[in-house]
Amino acid sequence: MKWARGTVGSGAARTGIIVDDLFHPREGLGSDQAVGDAVPLSDVALLSPVVPGKFIGLWNNFKAAAEKGGHEHPTHPLYFFKSDASVSGPGASVSLPASAGRVIFEGELGIVIGQTCKNSSVEDAEQAIFGYTCINDITSLDILNADPSFPQWTRSKSFDGFGVVGPVIETDLAWQDVTVTVLVNGRERQSYPAADMILPPAQIVSLLSQDMTLNPGDLIACGTSLGARPIKAGMEVEVVIEGIGGVSVTMVEATAE
Repeated sequence: MKWARGTVGSGAARTGIIVDDLFHPREGLGSDQAVGDAVPLSDVALLSPVVPGKFIGLWNNFKAAAEKGGHEHPTHPLYFFKSDASVSGPGASVSLPASAGRVIFEGELGIVIGQTCKNSSVEDAEQAIFGYTCINDITSLDILNADPSFPQWTRSKSFDGFGVVGPVIETDLAWQDVTVTVLVNGRERQSYPAADMILPPAQIVSLLSQDMTLNPGDLIACGTSLGARPIKAGMEVEVVIEGIGGVSVTMVEATAE
């Protein structure tokens, strides 16, 4: 089942399910309670399908990238946080601040949490996964590596719009069978199998739940593999995963205020 979030006209943002090109509003994510009539999907301006309480991203979680970088396989997620202001959705324009310098895209599979998790087993963690979405974990490499004494993970990944999510959450996805692809101006620039993950989704959720309580709506980006590249203003960047769809944003120059 595909869950989405969007607006119709000037109305408030609504969460709902998509069936036969119709958007069926629901009381909340995962709810069976309808809150209005279905509307054509073409009339809905899609937003990020979830507003996460926590937006967690992983580093070094793909075998091919770890091998190329000479990194050992982690036994626990190596993670950072992205700010809530970084969240953007389908069709957004994402500003590139001059201070960000060199910026890259990172196409990733995203996990959406559906149940509270604390010290969860892998089996319980599997049941706590609500579904999966596409993520573009946009990153400023210049800021990340600017201070040799302190890699700035949060700052480099938390500019407004740098956490692209969407277009939907798919609750029925065989994640190990999908490929994560990134198109820049329609040209394929990144493509890798999700099955190359070092720590799979349920294990990621279980291990993170040993460190902190995970709540419904929390979002976890599973990390990226080879092929992440620089992006500039004027580029349209789309992350595509079979069964979920594609989420596209346009990079723009920041305007002076």
